[in-house]
Amino acid sequence: MSLYKNHPFHLVDVSPWPLLGAFGAMTTMMGLIKWFHLYESNLLFLGFTIMLLVMYQWWRDIVRESTYQGQHTYNVTMGLRWGMILFITSEIFFFISFFWGFFHSALSPSIELGMIWPPKGIQTFNPMEIPLLNTLILLTSGLTVTWAHHGLMEDNYSQGLYSLLLTVILGIYFTMLQAYEYIEAPFTIADSVYGSSFFMATGFHGLHVIIGTTFLLICLIRHFLSHFSCIHHFGFEAAAWYWHFVDVVWLFLYISIYWWGS
Repeated sequence: MSLYKNHPFHLVDVSPWPLLGAFGAMTTMMGLIKWFHLYESNLLFLGFTIMLLVMYQWWRDIVRESTYQGQHTYNVTMGLRWGMILFITSEIFFFISFFWGFFHSALSPSIELGMIWPPKGIQTFNPMEIPLLNTLILLTSGLTVTWAHHGLMEDNYSQGLYSLLLTVILGIYFTMLQAYEYIEAPFTIADSVYGSSFFMATGFHGLHVIIGTTFLLICLIRHFLSHFSCIHHFGFEAAAWYWHFVDVVWLFLYISIYWWGS
């Protein structure tokens, strides 16, 4: 590609990562099926390994283009912003489907459920214990990620570093508590529509927390390496938007499933 251009857009170079990433995702899904049916996880770990390697090298290329080559101009970052906004919008509708299914069953429980909610035989979680602690953890992490954003805007390196580190720690702590909650759960995903709704909604939210924590961890590493400036840090802004979305979804989960649904 020529070093000189007469437009403010970024025409990306030919890259093998989309094709290899799709291959890694396909291998992971085949590995999941093999794990479910044959209890063998070797193909699953192979798929994870391929995806991790592709993620590392794809992100490396994007960092090179944006930070060192200056390819992410104002027009490019505006396109990235709209892309992230539309992605989060699609995620909102994804979770709306889970809430829709939950309230459909909860507001009019069928005769198979005993016409009561929660269904007979389901022992629900106490919303004042681990769920409330996890709510406080995520709300606190929302404050710390905003603090980190403020530190970047003020060009305060140490403030951004420590607050972002604290956010990552809180995300990991949330995941550990939810894993403990799952281990101690008195019901399973197979226990009526309540178990299915609970584990699908909270499980996918937990997956989003893991993704968001990884997103913020990459931003922490990039900030440590001085990739961000007070006027050029959309990678962090995208992670912060995603994290706030995860926070808001958890509030709805806590209020509807843990508190109202119990």
